[in-house]
Amino acid sequence: MSFDVEAVRRQFPVLAQRPYGKRLAFLDSGATSQKPQSVIDAVTRFYDRDNSNVHRGVYDLAERATAAFEGARKKIARFIGAEPREVIFTRGTTEGVNLVAQSWGRASVGPGDEILVTGMEHHSNIVPWQLLAAEKGAKLVVVPVDDRGEVHLADFERLIGPRTRIVAVTQVSNVLGTVNPIREITRLAHARGVPVLVDGAQAVPHEKVDVRDLDADFYVFSGHKMFGPTGIGVLYGKAKILEAMPPWQGGGDMILSVSFEGTKFNTIPYKFEAGTPDAAGAVGLGAAVDWLEGLDREGARAHERDLLDHATRRLQELPGLRIIGTAPGKAPVISFVMEGVHPHDVGTILDHEGVAVRAGHHCAQPLMERFGVPATVRASMALYNTREDVDQLVQGLHRVREMFP
Repeated sequence: MSFDVEAVRRQFPVLAQRPYGKRLAFLDSGATSQKPQSVIDAVTRFYDRDNSNVHRGVYDLAERATAAFEGARKKIARFIGAEPREVIFTRGTTEGVNLVAQSWGRASVGPGDEILVTGMEHHSNIVPWQLLAAEKGAKLVVVPVDDRGEVHLADFERLIGPRTRIVAVTQVSNVLGTVNPIREITRLAHARGVPVLVDGAQAVPHEKVDVRDLDADFYVFSGHKMFGPTGIGVLYGKAKILEAMPPWQGGGDMILSVSFEGTKFNTIPYKFEAGTPDAAGAVGLGAAVDWLEGLDREGARAHERDLLDHATRRLQELPGLRIIGTAPGKAPVISFVMEGVHPHDVGTILDHEGVAVRAGHHCAQPLMERFGVPATVRASMALYNTREDVDQLVQGLHRVREMFP
């Protein structure tokens, strides 16, 4: 099997668009990835043929919908090396972190305890812990980020103390592209009896993830960043931990029986899936897993490394451009600033050149403060991008410099 990027691109209808009459260079996959036709078709087919509420009806349509929903769970479990009962469907990474903070955290964190995060976390892996800390009288402890955009194991070792109750860390920074050493972090934390939550939102689209190998206690990710639908995501948790956790929300299929004297809750994973789930989204996410597994993943990774190397070389040629985050072994993400030009202006000009990038703080304001910038421009690449996309970005940046000499 070989990786043919042009064959891959033909599977994404949105990439055929021509904004402002220009070829579309979509370089914002870190915010959300585009969807292949097979995923779009799977969601459409569910609504066309199988739509019903799951786990509730005994008629044929309901049974087909339930089978499709639970089939998607099995695919995702296999994809990340988990058991199906350890896969909880959520609305996305953010809800997964909040679920852990509110269920596990409320039962496990008390006054004076510490929650360890890094300086490169997305707001979604900061704010839920801040809310918990404020409620419980605990505090956040932050592992610093160096000038290249890396965290160091020595700092983890120094900061994981007797009051640390959980380590919450991103596997791949959405701003810097830094890939953190998760296996080593979990080893250090577990040696002190501390569980680890991993934000895998930016990792799953690029890396083959095995939660058993990483030894993560919790692992969260979103469907929309890995070529699946929006509004669907996954929380993985080790079965023993999930079984001990109290429910977070009440209602729907998380219940076995209800009386006014008390409620008996369902088993995992259903205990954490209150209300009607996004069954179509789950089916679409299962289709995204099928699509990814049908690719040459190693070939795709090599292609993305080539894109990153090419983009880094081309951007370094531009005067007055500073790349934020230069750690080795990065994911295909480049954040940068241009001297004398606000990132929002850069993004607007690039849009008119057919180039879609993100401009702003990327939901990582503490990291912006660390590097002394209010915002950056971010070009985040995926396996459907080409060198032509990168060259179009660079051409657009020359246009920016012409307008802001």
